[in-house]
Parts: sequence; structure tokens; C-alpha cells
Amino acid sequence: MALLTAMIKTLLTALLLLSALALPAHAATFSMKRGLNLDQWTTWVGEEQWSDPKAILPYPEWRKFLKDQDLKALKDAGLDFLRMPVDPSPFLSDKTLALRDDLYASVLDSVRMINRAGLKVIVDMHLIPSGGSRKIGMAEVMDDPQIFDAYVEMTRKMARTLAAEDPTQVAFEPMNEPVVDCDADGTSLWPERQQRLFAAARSSATKLTLILTGACYSSSTALAKIDPKAIADDNIIWTFHSYDPFLLTHQGATWAGDFIPYVTGLPYPLSAVPRAELEATLDTIRARIKAKAPWLRQSGLLAYLDEQVASMDTPDKLLSLMDAPFERVEAWAKANGIKPENITLGEFGMIRQEYGNPYIMPGQYRAAYVKDMIKRAEAHGFSWSVWSYGGAFGVVDAFNSEKAESDVMETIRGLH
Repeated sequence: MALLTAMIKTLLTALLLLSALALPAHAATFSMKRGLNLDQWTTWVGEEQWSDPKAILPYPEWRKFLKDQDLKALKDAGLDFLRMPVDPSPFLSDKTLALRDDLYASVLDSVRMINRAGLKVIVDMHLIPSGGSRKIGMAEVMDDPQIFDAYVEMTRKMARTLAAEDPTQVAFEPMNEPVVDCDADGTSLWPERQQRLFAAARSSATKLTLILTGACYSSSTALAKIDPKAIADDNIIWTFHSYDPFLLTHQGATWAGDFIPYVTGLPYPLSAVPRAELEATLDTIRARIKAKAPWLRQSGLLAYLDEQVASMDTPDKLLSLMDAPFERVEAWAKANGIKPENITLGEFGMIRQEYGNPYIMPGQYRAAYVKDMIKRAEAHGFSWSVWSYGGAFGVVDAFNSEKAESDVMETIRGLH
């Protein structure tokens, strides 16, 4: 009788296990709410030094500056996760062949350092453009099939490096802001490439949540064109980025096209100052365009400035502009049965100061923008992570070891 009872119990246990395996998870293993991006490359060494362990290790770059107490301070501020950008280019460079294993090991050590501070972590493979001594960047990965193949293999090995970590504490994002499919259709290349990256990561890390995205800088428009059912996996979080309105969030950024570098001094929102003061600032920007922009571009830039200002010069217009990405993603998620907790606003923020530019965005404008974006994300049930710890968009540090104004972090601390 005892033997029969034991056999029945064993059979029932097996049936329950099979039933559990057969049921869809409908949720990612990894969960998060409020986060911050660790920035990178503000002092990054050139590729000619990547063979020098003292120059490139520990890895990523923030490890040279941030200590345990710096990470714990972020936990104390009310954050529960960090998005950790990792520059993939050294893993694709022949300069690092002798150090490759050390680089992977250092990324893993960095993950564990963040976890020890009580924070979850997304490992974000974050390509930037090539240039200077850097031979491989986003364009090369997207344009050269052999380099993309190498990137897929790097993704496989990074996932394998992370595979044994606690899946409730670590997630993996195979590519940040893919610069591809920015045409009207937006689906000619990226869906197939993301499926390859997903397959490589999932084959190595069977339990980790993977963070996937749309094409064209991870825009909400591009995400809405993705068919999530093409990747049959429930352990996924979908991400989009929003810096709308770009006119205000990227003022003075020399790398953001040929218009924004001329724009500084605008408040957030535009109605934060009297109309006469706003017009005086706009006249200064117009004068700068007339004095410095190429003659053939001046009329177009001036017209674009007027168009952009007109699109956000009342509270209602600004509200509509900023709400649009969230509403677009929410509609896409509902249409595809994706729960809000499986959506994250992976990046948003407002520039503090372009490197080398004397203009500093007042802290109260940056804090007001971040607060408004957080309010939107949380109203939709999305998690979020601000860009970024330091550098041009820094909310903790600025450049050259200086501290950023405390307004944004005080706003985050004040969240309930």
C-alpha cells in the first residue's frame, strides 16, 4: 500500500511538472520598476590602447570611477535596477585577442558588483559610431555581413557568460538602438537580425530575460511595427526610448544633426518663462544660425525652428507630443497581448551640457522633464531608466569628476 501511495505521489508530481512546463509563462522572469543608465565612454581610450590591460580593465569604463558606495547610494535613492551599457567594439577588435576572456570576466564581475549593492541589472550591448581609431561601430555591424556574424557570436558568448546568474537579478539586452530600417516600412532588415540575436542569446542563456526592441534608435514607431509573435518566447521585455521633444532634450548636442547644435537656452516647458523672454532666446538662436550655419541651409534651419516651436508652444501641444510614444506602445502591446510590466522605457532624459559647450541646462528644467516622463511611464504601467549617471546627460556626475546639480536625483528620491 505504501509503495502504491508513493508511486501515485510520484506520478502526480510528474503530471504537475509537465502541466507547469506546458503552460505559457506570460511574464518575464526579470522584473523592474525604476532605474538609471550607467553612462560610458566620456574618457574612453582609443582602440590603439585596447591591448593594454591597464588601459581597458576593469570593464566597462564606469568601473574605473564608481565604487560600491556609489552604487549603494543609487539603491538608497529608490532605484531598483541599473541598465549597464557595455561597448561591444572591443569584443570585435583584433587588439583584444589576448584579453578577450578577461573582458567577459570583467563584465560578469561588474554585474555581480551591482547585484551586491542590492540592485538588479540589465547588461546592454551598446554600440556607438566608429570614428577616430575606433574601426567598428554601429554602421559597420549593420552594413558588413561578416561583422554582423561576429556580433552574433559575441552575443552568444556574452549570454553564456551571464547564463548562470540569478534570472530575477540579471537580464540581457543584445543590442541598443539599432540604426537600421529607418525608412517608411521599417521592417526590411531588423526583424530577421533581431531573431538571429535572440536565437544566439537564448541558446546560451535559457533562463535569462532578454530585452528586445524595434529598429531605428528603438523608437516607439519602430517598436509598433515589430511582430512579437515571430519570437515564440514569453521571457522577454520589450523596450523603447523617447527623448521627445528632441528640440528641448538635446540642446547644443553637436552629434545630433546639423540643427540642434545651434539651439541652447530654451526652457522646459516653453511656457516656463514669459513669452517675451522666450522670443528673445529664439532671436538669439536665429542669429546664431544666420552667423554660423552654411548659407544654403540657413532658411531651412530657420523654418524648422519655427515649426518645432509651434508644435509645442502651449501645454496642450506639448502634452500631445510627449504622450504619443506611450500611447503608441500601449496600443501595440494590447494588440499583441503584452502586459505593461513587460514594457520598459529604456532611455529618456535631458541634456545637462554638451562637452565643450559653456551652456548648462538649469537643473529645475531637467528635473521637471524627468518627472513628467516618469509620470507617463508609470501611468502606463511601464518601468523606466533615466539616461544617465554622468557625462552630457549626467544626473549624478558631470564632466571631469564634477557633480551634476541634484535636482533630478532629488525628484527620484521624492517618488512614492
